[in-house]
This record gives sequence, C-alpha cells and structure tokens, in this order.
Amino acid sequence: MKKIAILGSTGSVGTQALDVVRNLHDEFSVEVLAANSNVELLAHQIEEFQPKLAVLADETAYKKLSARKFPGTELAGGRRAFIDAANFDGVETVLTAMSGFAGLEPTIKAIKGGKDIALANKETLVVAGELVTRLAKKHDVKILPVDSEHGAFFQCLQGEDRRTIEKLILTASGGPFRGKRRGDLKNVTADEVLAHPTWNMGKKITVDSATLVNKGLEVIEAKFLYGVSYDQIQVVVHPQSIVHSMVEFCDGSVIAQLAVPDMRLPIQYALTYPRRLPSPVKPLNFWELRSLNFYKPDVDTFRGLSFAYFAGAIGGTLPCVFNAANEIAVAAFLEGRIKFLQIYDVIQEVMSRRKVLPATLDNLLAEDQEARVVATELVESIY
Repeated sequence: MKKIAILGSTGSVGTQALDVVRNLHDEFSVEVLAANSNVELLAHQIEEFQPKLAVLADETAYKKLSARKFPGTELAGGRRAFIDAANFDGVETVLTAMSGFAGLEPTIKAIKGGKDIALANKETLVVAGELVTRLAKKHDVKILPVDSEHGAFFQCLQGEDRRTIEKLILTASGGPFRGKRRGDLKNVTADEVLAHPTWNMGKKITVDSATLVNKGLEVIEAKFLYGVSYDQIQVVVHPQSIVHSMVEFCDGSVIAQLAVPDMRLPIQYALTYPRRLPSPVKPLNFWELRSLNFYKPDVDTFRGLSFAYFAGAIGGTLPCVFNAANEIAVAAFLEGRIKFLQIYDVIQEVMSRRKVLPATLDNLLAEDQEARVVATELVESIY
C-alpha cells in the first residue's frame, strides 16, 4: 500500500485524486491532507480518509478547524506547517496539487526528503525548473507529471530513447474563445471565460486556458521535464481534447496518447506508475468519434503563449516574473478590476520592468514578491 500526501486536497486536482483513491482504496494510504482555507471540505476529507496529519495554510481557517476533534489525526496550521507537511515521515509520494508559486517551497521540501513527486503544480518547474530538476536528480527522486498533456508525453516516451525525440507536440483545447479575435474579446465576462468547453478545472487555470498562458506554462514545464529545446516544442489547438499530446521521433513516427478528457486518468497513472490499474474513466468509443481537428494557435490574439516562449528562452528569473504577473492579473480579472485583454498588458509591462537574475532560490523568492508588487500597482492604475 503506497503512502501518499495530497497538498491542495480541496482543489480541483486534489478532489479528483481522492476520487482515484476511493476507487483504488486497497492501493493507497492517505497520510497527509493539506489545503489553503476550505475548512468544511477538508473536515469531510479528514473524516473519510483519516490521515495522520491535516493542515490548513490559512491560520484563521485553521483556528476554526482546530476547534473540532478528529481522532487519530494531528492538525496543524500556517504556511510553515503546509511546507513541512511535504516531508511527513513515511510518505512515499507527494501529490502537489496546490495552485501557483506557493507550490515551489513544499515541492523542494518533499524532494529533499526523498519523496517522489506527482506534479500537478506546473508553476514549480516554470519558475525553478533547473533548480528543481537538479535537486530531484541529486536526491534520486522521480517527478511524475499529472497534467494531462505531460502525462501523455510521459506515456508516449515509455521505452523510448529521449535522444530520438524530434518534437513534442503539445495540444491545447483553445478554450472558450477559439477562433475569436481581439475585437471580440474586449468586454467578455468572467462567466464567459470560465465556460470551458471540455475541461472542468479551477477558476485560475480556466482563465489561463482562455488566455493560452496555461499552454505557455506547459511549454516551459515540458522543456524541463523532457530535456528538449524550446524549438522542439510545438503547440497545436485540438478542440476535442481527445489527443492529449504527441511525440514525433527522428524517424518521422508520431506516437499519441488518446483518452476522454478526465483528469483522473493522468492522476492515477502518476500515483500508480509503473503499473496500470482499472479506473472509472469512460473508455473512448471510436465509432462515436466524428473528427479530430488540429489548428495553429493564434498567438497575435492570445499573447500568453508568446510571452511564455520569450520568458523561457531568456531564462533566469524571467519565467518567475511572468508567472507572478499572471497570477496577480488573473485574480484582478476575476475580481472585476481589469478586463480580459488587460491580463496581457499587465504581464507584458511587468516583464519589461524587471531585471533578469540567475534563478537561485533567494532570487526567485525575491523576484516573485517584487513582480507581484509591480503587477498590483499596474492593476490599481488601471482600475
């Protein structure tokens, strides 16, 4: 029975991971559940899964949780407790399902503790890919991708020599605005942005999907997961979200991974690797598939993808700045403080103002904070 920790257990990926555990209850022991501030949902999860440790990063929320009794479960609160939970004694695999830059320090803590990482927090590799992959190698830790696209690459590459990779073909659904131009997007609402046609995700990642920033983050993530150059990563828009990604090899062969769009599949494979086990995911019915379409992304309208390629190519702390500016801009958009297209303006301006530094942990932590200050000031000037 594999002992696991789920950091971000009340979010979209975390709750789906627990659905995987329910289906394979003889395979896993949930040792740690950690979340940000959702007291009620975490309480229900504690009662069902009876972890040895449960953590809320938000101290006000923790005080509410700590007023309850959960026999056999230790409770802890605060940011430091959340980070420390990543290295809980006996845990073999840590699922990093929290959102944003906040995932970096817990992931580093887990790696230094010798835990394998089921990586759903793509920002960890976006902001500190070189640092994290170097640490994983040093501590002999596996990084198992949970994103559907990177899980697809991972499966396509089983048994293959990575030196034979010609191209990683990263699929994007195109979000709710595929085919739209800038003029069509001037006054779109948050409800329209959040109406994703194929995936059920958290609000932040759904906005990122609409801007193509999410695909840009995945481009940078792919570079570090698979050791390829940015020239070897091609994005294609695939509205059906059936082909989760493809690998083209030096002999011209292309291997693709196909499945219905259901995050439980890549989550389960990351947690059970190298074994494949039955899942509740509906199998593909090829008799019902009408078409599989692929298009070139519109990077003039959806500039987030171009920003990511640029930040990744420059390297250093710039991907960290790109990510931080985006997090502030997306939050401002969801709060109604800026318009959809102004997300791009904030990101571009913040990136232009920050000096690129070497990607040490101290520099990354400092630049993340500085970029957020600049982005917040820009949002306030717009609002």
